[in-house]
Parts: sequence; C-alpha cells; structure tokens
Amino acid sequence: MQRMIIDVREPEEFTKGHVQGAINVPPIDIMQGAAALKDVPKDTEIILYCVSGSRSNVSKQILETQGFTKVSNGINKDQVQSKYRS
Repeated sequence: MQRMIIDVREPEEFTKGHVQGAINVPPIDIMQGAAALKDVPKDTEIILYCVSGSRSNVSKQILETQGFTKVSNGINKDQVQSKYRS
C-alpha cells in the first residue's frame, strides 16, 4: 500500500526539521486544491502532522471533502516518526 506523509507546517518550520520522506504542503495550499496532490490516488494512505495536531486535523477534514479516503492525523513529527518510521 502506498503511504504519503505530509507536513502541513509552514515552509520555514519544515526546513528546521521534518520526518524523513515527508513533503511540505501547508494548509493554505490544501485549501486551494493542493497542486502537489493532484495526481495522488484518492485511496492513498495519507498521514498529516504539524506541531500540535490542530493544523493537521483541519487539513485532514479538507482533504476528506476533496475525496481522499484514507487520511490520518499523525499529530506531530515525533509521533509520526515513532509510529510510521521506526
């Protein structure tokens, strides 16, 4: 199964450290249709994270309205790293 990890923090936060293999798609980009995800199948497992889980939760809801079916809020970098990258 294909899995995608998305860091929804702002680019300057992303550059200070992120989960290996994660891509950076801030919430504003997700709200505008997320060009970075246009070719991603809607059934791809997507794990979102930010600092506290708040932005990733909002982003999860937006992606679900866009038709993505397997979106999870991974909360933050440390939790995603330990659960999906250990």
